[in-house]
Amino acid sequence: MKSKYSGRCLCGEISYSVDVEPPFTGNCHCKDCQRSSGSAFIPAILFLEQNVSVLGEAKYFESVSDSGSIHKRGFCSNCGSQLFAKFSNMPGVLGIKAGTLDHPSNYVPKLDFYVASAAPWDFMNPELPKKAGPAQS
Repeated sequence: MKSKYSGRCLCGEISYSVDVEPPFTGNCHCKDCQRSSGSAFIPAILFLEQNVSVLGEAKYFESVSDSGSIHKRGFCSNCGSQLFAKFSNMPGVLGIKAGTLDHPSNYVPKLDFYVASAAPWDFMNPELPKKAGPAQS
């Protein structure tokens, strides 16, 4: 049986699969996500890391988030695709970038967050709830 949530990097060197539903999905509009993605936001899916099967090895870049916690972004060292995120304030959680899904229609965001930092040209779904800052505040 195929996993509902599976994906890979651009070159296929790293792939992942998850067989459970995510506890959180949402679009992060913070400045760091804008800079790291080169876009208006990052569509994020959070899972317990123990539920995610990863083939290949991501390289991680660390930065300090707006909250002061450490945010690690995992990418393929061959093609540069950004796949994963780890957060020091959420141990055991792995974020997956929805754009890397094999079936992107499986991503259903429940929230737009850090909207106070949104780019002026960003168009958000008016039906989604909005949070000015982090999702968990």
